[in-house]
Amino acid sequence: MDRGLAVVLTAIVGGILALQAPINAGLGRATGSIAAALVSFTIGTLALAVVVAASGEAGGLASTFDVRWYYLVGGVLGAVYVTTALITVRSIGAGGVAAATITGQLAVSVLIDRLGVLGLERTPLSASRVAGVVLLMAGTYLVVR
Repeated sequence: MDRGLAVVLTAIVGGILALQAPINAGLGRATGSIAAALVSFTIGTLALAVVVAASGEAGGLASTFDVRWYYLVGGVLGAVYVTTALITVRSIGAGGVAAATITGQLAVSVLIDRLGVLGLERTPLSASRVAGVVLLMAGTYLVVR
């Protein structure tokens, strides 16, 4: 995929993702926070099952356990994020959740790139990458203060 298109699509999905925490928080007011996370993931799982079946990639599921164990924890990480976001959005708002999430993602991603873990190539740490993390931290502070 073209890098420019990849950035645009990811930014669009990021914008849509900003809706997730307040939507789930609204569901949480009716069901409870953890129950809302379960409902959210159940509906997402059903939607993905339809997409996998329609795409013809269901056969690939047979290789699920042919990977290292840590490649299977993504769903747990997603559940932790969704649950945390739907609880914290009440305190720091959708902007605060988005800012803190992006800051945490970038900081850890820069470290992952630097170390070259999880099958990624090593990317050197640079002043601009560190500055990006610092600026996001400052931006998060300004959004949530």
